[in-house]
Amino acid sequence: MARKKTTGILPVPIQVAEISQQPITDTIEKNYMPYVMSVIISRAIPEIDGFKPSHRKLLYTMYKMGLLTGPRTKSANVVGQTMRLNPHGDMAIYETMVRLTRGYEALLHPFVDSKGGFGKQYSRDMAFSASRYTEVKLAPICAELFSGIDKDAVDLVDNYDNTTKEPTLLPTTFPNVLVSPNSGIAVGMASSICSFNLSEVCDGTIALLKNPNTSIDKILDIIKAPDFSGGGYIIYDREQLKDIYLTGRGSFKLRARYVYKKESNCIEIVQIPYSTSIELIMKKIIDMIKEGKLKEISDIRDEIDFDGFKLTIDLRRGVDPDKLMSKLFKTTPLEDDFGCNFNILVDGAPRLMGIIEILKEWILFRMNCYRRELTYDLNKKKDKLHLLLGLGKILLDIDKAIKIVRETENESDVVPNLAKGFNIDTTQAEYIAEIKLRNLNREYILNRIKEIESLQKDIAEIEEIIGDDIKLKSEIAKQLTQIKKKYGAPRKTQLLYADDITQYTESEDDESMDVHVVFTREGYFKQITHKSLRGNDEQKLKDGDEIVFEKDISNKEDLLFFSDRFKAYKAKVSDFEVVKASVFGDYVPAKLGFEDGERVISMIIPDGYKGTSNVIFIYENGKCAKVPLSAYQTKSNRRMLTGAYSDVSPLVAAILEEEVKDIAIISNVSRAIIISSSIIPLKSTRSTQGVSVFKIKGVQKIVAATDVLEKYCTTPSRYKKTKIPASGTILEEKDIELGQVSITDLE
Repeated sequence: MARKKTTGILPVPIQVAEISQQPITDTIEKNYMPYVMSVIISRAIPEIDGFKPSHRKLLYTMYKMGLLTGPRTKSANVVGQTMRLNPHGDMAIYETMVRLTRGYEALLHPFVDSKGGFGKQYSRDMAFSASRYTEVKLAPICAELFSGIDKDAVDLVDNYDNTTKEPTLLPTTFPNVLVSPNSGIAVGMASSICSFNLSEVCDGTIALLKNPNTSIDKILDIIKAPDFSGGGYIIYDREQLKDIYLTGRGSFKLRARYVYKKESNCIEIVQIPYSTSIELIMKKIIDMIKEGKLKEISDIRDEIDFDGFKLTIDLRRGVDPDKLMSKLFKTTPLEDDFGCNFNILVDGAPRLMGIIEILKEWILFRMNCYRRELTYDLNKKKDKLHLLLGLGKILLDIDKAIKIVRETENESDVVPNLAKGFNIDTTQAEYIAEIKLRNLNREYILNRIKEIESLQKDIAEIEEIIGDDIKLKSEIAKQLTQIKKKYGAPRKTQLLYADDITQYTESEDDESMDVHVVFTREGYFKQITHKSLRGNDEQKLKDGDEIVFEKDISNKEDLLFFSDRFKAYKAKVSDFEVVKASVFGDYVPAKLGFEDGERVISMIIPDGYKGTSNVIFIYENGKCAKVPLSAYQTKSNRRMLTGAYSDVSPLVAAILEEEVKDIAIISNVSRAIIISSSIIPLKSTRSTQGVSVFKIKGVQKIVAATDVLEKYCTTPSRYKKTKIPASGTILEEKDIELGQVSITDLE
């Protein structure tokens, strides 16, 4: 036997670390909460200046690079420099820059003047060029972002490695937080801010500066509605916008703008909602064309070029373009919702605010920035005045000053001797000592002295503004007026009032045709064309399923489905797919959005909700209720009615009575009755329990009911009853076999 080789090395015992238990609350607080706060404060939510940290770091880097006044530079250069403040990958920084460029067209007032391919906001697939190819500089409006930043208008803090400084906020001279759109998803919260017209925002801010109690209705008159760089229409609902302006939450509808070209019989869509893209619109339209729901369109193509956005739709002959667009607005992203969530960081804490509250917070922020800027100027002017006051003292005796300098043996003693000789401080003496020999003349000194009066006047004015909030607000209002005059532009997104819109209804547009419909006991529905049915009338059903309704009707007909949860669901035949007889068809509960476990009991065709028609409900407890069909007619497009019938007993069947008919009712103990619908009294409310028609005892219950007598009865007269309630007659064996129900199953 072979011996095992050994290495002679003893195995090292494995050290098992002790596992300490920690409450989940402590784990969240120590490990998760710092991450949450970092995402909220340092990444996803904009601050009162309208920027996220990534935007602010990029723009400040470009400002320090001299790109506000200098020529364009390669984007790669800016991206590399920005890494000194933003320690993220170059692509993340470049994508941030792309969104701020003029070429991308996402902002009403772009901050980056760009050259090259930067993609488009309205296209998901139009990619931007690499940073080594594109060039950028700051747009002129950025002068308003950095006004006073070099005058201590905002705090500067160390960057991530303490090698340079960066601003905590930018001292924007206009409410950029409402002028530039912004969105972000943090942890547990999100922000979605739409853009507003600069001129309107300036006017609204001025109104609040003059009167902090300006009403929301007045603000709505000034800041009429959001405004987007992509143009289009906003469907104007004043009450809806008022709620958004007050709470900071809500949504509104945006709609594309189009032009019909009669000579070429095509529709040119020239502006689309800001919240969608051309690819999403084209995909939806193409899918509908393939499904046969847009037979009016012969072709659709993307014609975006150097002239801007254009989506062209070729129409078939005789198509009404306005009617088609009404249909497309309802069924495609050519009309889209924009959700508002005005979540903004104020003093490091997220706050959900309405328009007035945001503007008031911005006013407080701007007042602080402007006061700090004025304080900086005030100190500079005071320092200069202090020097000039010292210079004024030597005006009385210039020769004395020259004599002191000449007779001083050591250079280091010149300043102290001048200070002592003219009773001035060291700073003033240093300034006088640095004056050139050529300036030691009366004219130069007198000119400097004249500046004293101007400085004193300026200092008094600045001190007055700093100490008076009303005057400070007045100066801010003047700045806003100048900004509006310099950068203001007409609205791009026009207002479209709801009263001026023609709503599309499906029945107006779909092609009407006769179809064969099939409904089964298990809840499957088929819509089959007569052409498809020819020579193939054998219906495919699931095992154990059977057809309970089959008829030729128009695809425009309404359908009414009653479920076992006391609800009625409305639909149209055209809502269901056109299929062949060889498939199961649409499962109604899934198609109409039933609750889990909810199933269909019966289906009827209202046929225009004729006033003489009724619905007869047969319940397990042997009662029947007759309700006018008109009770289920609604003016709105409601798809579901709750409380459609009485909830006292489970429903067995719902039968439409357009005229007097006989109804067969079967119990679980193989008994049946046939009664005329005329002896069932008509009730006015849907919730009526009805009247007793079938006498049942103990555990007996009704299990089936139909107006198709031949389904269960070979000799109807055997079961005919003229008075109610009636006792059931025992089913003959042949009738049980006819209904495919055994006595055992019934019991």
